[in-house]
Amino acid sequence: MMGPAHSLSGAAAWLGVGAAAFAVGHPMPWPVLVVGALICAGAALAPDLDHKSATISRSFGPLSRMLCEIVDKISHAVYNATRMRGDPRRSGGHRTLTHTWLWAVLVGAGMSLLAVRGGRWAVLGILFVHMVLAIEGLLWRAARVSSDILVWLLGATVAWIMAGVLEQPGGGAGWLFTEPGQQYLWLGLPIILGALVHDIGDALTVSGCPILWPIPIGRKRWYPVGPPKGMRFRAGSWVELKVLMPAFMLLGGIGCLGALGYL
Repeated sequence: MMGPAHSLSGAAAWLGVGAAAFAVGHPMPWPVLVVGALICAGAALAPDLDHKSATISRSFGPLSRMLCEIVDKISHAVYNATRMRGDPRRSGGHRTLTHTWLWAVLVGAGMSLLAVRGGRWAVLGILFVHMVLAIEGLLWRAARVSSDILVWLLGATVAWIMAGVLEQPGGGAGWLFTEPGQQYLWLGLPIILGALVHDIGDALTVSGCPILWPIPIGRKRWYPVGPPKGMRFRAGSWVELKVLMPAFMLLGGIGCLGALGYL
């Protein structure tokens, strides 16, 4: 799928988690709901770090473009080193390593550890990166015609404000994980969810997605998981723009109402 659809699906997924959390007796404070939805929207773009033409490659100027090239080469090397007899030869690393459940879990766990051990500035850094990505994904038309610096300033402002709100009593820094030293441990959850939602979205397209790697399926370790071919669609097609994106907005609205206890 394209960037806007990925971001919308990520935000909708976290709002759905908020509704589920409310239903089982662990309601999210509204800052956790808002920040988590934005982080998840941003994280839903991150698996495309292996693609130099993706939205994320433009988000941080030369730095993100260089990072995308590096991740593409690493992903390609891992693919070649682990592929089985049934896996085809590839000329690049797109939709390989960064599009797996293992990558999602490792990155999310790493961000949780960084948030817990790194203190306020680490949290601000995590929020800033994902706020910028969320702006690029959710407001992609406006972001494309505006200056990168304006997008970064907006992302930094939102990150600074929401970090301050989360630190307030009842703001949600210690949501779900309540033991001493576990503040912000939950920050990795929307990152994991965003990456997995991205992978599921890509699995619906023509090429499928090797989300189950490194688990082998048949003669393939990089098996492109997806529905029957007749149910798949091309990225950017009318199915994505006219059906899925409105559905994500509707589901996100329902999830938000449920998370706030109005359903």
